[in-house]
Amino acid sequence: MKAKIILMAIGIVVFAFGIIFYLQGNSMVGPTSSFMYSNPKWIVNGQWIAVGGALILAAGLGISLRRPKS
Repeated sequence: MKAKIILMAIGIVVFAFGIIFYLQGNSMVGPTSSFMYSNPKWIVNGQWIAVGGALILAAGLGISLRRPKS
């Protein structure tokens, strides 16, 4: 039960950071003094980080679906 919650929480946090990095790369969010602001490299990095977070979240959900509730 704890592994499911921990994986899901980590997945949500990593996914959120990926979205924030993506938006900073697109000049939509964050301070203009940030090195990520309006940087195309962080658009791609943010997408991959968000995908990684989604996979971690899916792993946590998969664990919850596999284990029988007792």
